[in-house]
Amino acid sequence: MTKPSSILKANPPLAPTVHSGTPIHPLAAGVLVAVDNLWNLADWAVVTWWVTVPLSFLSVFIPTVWFQRRLKKDRWGSAVAKALVLGLVAAVPTSLTGTPVGMALLAWAGVDRWRR
Repeated sequence: MTKPSSILKANPPLAPTVHSGTPIHPLAAGVLVAVDNLWNLADWAVVTWWVTVPLSFLSVFIPTVWFQRRLKKDRWGSAVAKALVLGLVAAVPTSLTGTPVGMALLAWAGVDRWRR
């Protein structure tokens, strides 16, 4: 006869997920602000837009997916969707969109952390 403890094994607890009030990790918002401000540099704007727009998108999209998956513990679909939005905002060829969006997300993260 088998022991009851060997039949019913307790499942180990899952890794704790990081839930804060901000949907975007602050490092992703910081990357958005940094890349968006590169549009102000003359050397960056010299390269044609068919090069700078995709580079701006990818330089925000790839780190954001990583930050959201690894640090924020988002699922793939959620991480890619958030990275897609931030990448599209960064790809707009002026710094009028990404900087306010990124700064608002950073402020949200700061207020959320201060509130706790």
